[in-house]
Amino acid sequence: MPHYVIVLFIALFSLQASAADYPNVRVATLQHGTVNWEMDVIHHHRLDAKNNFTLDVMPVGGKDSSAVALQSKAVDLMFSDWVWVNRQRFNNRMFGFSPVSAAAGGLYAQPDSAVRSLQDLHNQRVGIAGGSVDKSWLLLQAYSKQHLGRDLKEVIEPVFAAPPLLNKLMYDGKLALSLNFWHYSAKLKARGFKPIITVEEIIKGLGVETQVPLVGWVFAEGWRQNNPQLLGQFLTASQQARHILLTSDAEWQRIRPLMRVKNDEVFDALKQSYRAGLLRQFERTELDALDKLYRIMAKEGGAALTGGAEQLDRTLFWLPNPDGGVIQLDTGSAQ
Repeated sequence: MPHYVIVLFIALFSLQASAADYPNVRVATLQHGTVNWEMDVIHHHRLDAKNNFTLDVMPVGGKDSSAVALQSKAVDLMFSDWVWVNRQRFNNRMFGFSPVSAAAGGLYAQPDSAVRSLQDLHNQRVGIAGGSVDKSWLLLQAYSKQHLGRDLKEVIEPVFAAPPLLNKLMYDGKLALSLNFWHYSAKLKARGFKPIITVEEIIKGLGVETQVPLVGWVFAEGWRQNNPQLLGQFLTASQQARHILLTSDAEWQRIRPLMRVKNDEVFDALKQSYRAGLLRQFERTELDALDKLYRIMAKEGGAALTGGAEQLDRTLFWLPNPDGGVIQLDTGSAQ
C-alpha cells in the first residue's frame, strides 16, 4: 500500500475517532418549530464538531413535552421562555436560561376590517395563542388599561386556540382579529392581513424601550454545573448559526424546504421577522427592563402565570463566555 494512502487512512481514522469522542448535547425541539432552522444550520456547517460536541436533536410534540423531557433528563436543553424558568426556580426546581430572541407577534385584523386601533375593538372575537396567561395577551391587557383605561376582557370575546388553528380561522374569515406568535403573525402579514399593534410596540408603550429577550435556551442548573464548558460550546455554536442566518441570504434559500412556505411573500416575511427578532445584546440594562416587564405581567397574570413568584430571579441568566464555558450576567439590583 502506498505511503500516502496509509497516511490518508490514518488521518481519516483519527478524524472519525475524535468526532466519536465528542460529548453529545441533547436538545428538545418542537416538530416543525422555527428553532429547527438553527439546528439544521449547526448540522450543515458542522458547528457542533467545530465546537467539540455532537448535536443530538429530539423532536417533541409540544411545549409540555419539551419540559417533561428536560425534567426527566432525557434531554439537556429545550427552547422556552424565562418566565417558565423563574416559576420553576421559585418552587426549588433549578433551571437556567440563556437568551436568544426577542421575536414576538402582534394583533392582526382581517384585511377589510374597520378596526384601526385598540380603541376600535368592540365585541369582536379575538383569537389568542398560548392560553389565558399568554405573555403577549397579558401585555396587551396592561397596555389597554394604561393607555385607554379599558379592560379588554370586558370589550372583546377572547378565543384561545393553538397557533395554526388561529391562522386557519383568520384565513377562513371566522375570526375578526388574532394575537399570535411571531412566525404566524408574519404569515398573516404576508397574506395582507392588517397589523393593529405589534408586541414590540406594546412593550415600548409600557415604558420598556430596550429590546428584551422572550425566549432562549433552558437547562438544568445541575447539568450546567457539571458541564459548563459543554454548555458554553453549545451556546457558541447556537450564536454562530444565528449569525449565519442574520447575514446570509443564500443560507435561507438552503433551508427554505424546512420552512414549508408556499410563496416568496411568506418566505420573505419569515426571514425578515426572524432577523428583526434576534437579540443584539443582553446586559444590565436589558435585565432591568425584564424586571419591569415581569412585574407588569405578574400583575395581570397572577399566580396562574407566576406560580407565586412575585419577583424575577435575576440570577437565572447565563451567557456563553468568549474564554470558554458560561458566565452569569452581573445581576446587580433592579433600578
